[in-house]
Amino acid sequence: MAELHLKVFADRSELVRPDGETETFDEGPTSAEARARYQRIKARLSDGYLDEKITLCKEHPGRIAIDRMDEEHTNLIDELLSSMGSEVGRALIGLTVLQLCVKAIEPAQSIRLHKGGPSTSNFSWRDGISMRSLDKNHVTPVLRGHELLRLNSDGFMMTRSLAENYPYSSVYKARIRGARLQWAAMVEGVERNGIEPEPALHYLLSQLINAADDFRELADATLSILSDIEVVDRNLDREIALEAMESHILASDYRARIMEIAMHSLMQAVEESGALGDETLKPLSQMRSANKKHGNIGDIEILDGAGIVESWDAKYGKQYLRDELEELDDKLAHHPGVRLAGFVTDGEPENLAELDERREEIEDAHGASIQTLGLKKWVGFQFDRVSQTGLVEESELASRWLFAYAESLSLRRLTQAPIDEPCHQWLVSLRPILENLRDTIRKETP
Repeated sequence: MAELHLKVFADRSELVRPDGETETFDEGPTSAEARARYQRIKARLSDGYLDEKITLCKEHPGRIAIDRMDEEHTNLIDELLSSMGSEVGRALIGLTVLQLCVKAIEPAQSIRLHKGGPSTSNFSWRDGISMRSLDKNHVTPVLRGHELLRLNSDGFMMTRSLAENYPYSSVYKARIRGARLQWAAMVEGVERNGIEPEPALHYLLSQLINAADDFRELADATLSILSDIEVVDRNLDREIALEAMESHILASDYRARIMEIAMHSLMQAVEESGALGDETLKPLSQMRSANKKHGNIGDIEILDGAGIVESWDAKYGKQYLRDELEELDDKLAHHPGVRLAGFVTDGEPENLAELDERREEIEDAHGASIQTLGLKKWVGFQFDRVSQTGLVEESELASRWLFAYAESLSLRRLTQAPIDEPCHQWLVSLRPILENLRDTIRKETP
């Protein structure tokens, strides 16, 4: 079978795929259509497009579209980012940001063609655009200004290996330092294989934000407040911890996700206390994980080996759960080992007679107990579970819950809580809540 290859002619290049399909890139002064696309891209970037996207990711994580990304595609970005060191990989990441911006603003513009201009004396593609100019004026300054990527002020497109006169593809022959295979796969994905540029941009920016120095400093400062609370008072209880969690849920963008993280954090503390015995807590599902695809029953799952034995699904802003009961019936058919499955609502759930009747039918069909609890009662259920073991005092569990929650949002527990969303704004709103808690305890402590 033929391999992907590039044919280079005096006036064009042809990218030939294994099936014989050919993509042709004509050389010459930029066409009128490409010039118009370039002007629209330039204008939108000049108006602050990238800055807006970064601010959106920082301050409103619930509004970004990470959940539209396939795991295969987010893995490409993760590998691209993990390749970055002090000397390698930064230019490729900057280039990927630029390419995703270009494709999101002008879907018809090819992100393979990085050179364009009116002159006949300089190399140009007919359908190309000057990525160097866009980078220097509109991308590198923004990434540097937000301290997301340490780049030369002249821009990453000054890197000679990114400026060869060949279209970007997996057979681009210049020697690129970093995860070139993953970058090339991203280019293919955006051009041909269904990667949506704006969700991909959101995900890439989110990961850069979470890795930035100012985020780490914010996380350190937030966790130091908890250390102060631990020193000042060992008489925390479930009500105090829950009040802090509920305050943060109400203060946060994307409250449903924060409720999930708060609940999972409590279960992390329960597991650390030893109350689960030989059973284990499944890591928090990432926002892009679909229930059916990943075989999930709920947001919180306890495993006995590989099988789910207990599950809780967070339902923020929804108290009537008839549809959810029907979905649970379908899920339990695929998980016969479940002993307990439940829903947790932020307010009081509607336990109507019709729901009780249907719940009992599902329990009888699957041999599992089904419960619907408000958040306060669910927290009490978990604290009582630990109390009955006698392994940990309530104050210790409350302290562990607060730490697990803050450390999860600080991305210090990626094994238990692999959070995709940018956590910057969540920590910004959590910090004053913890400071108020610390100050209140200090006043009340003799």
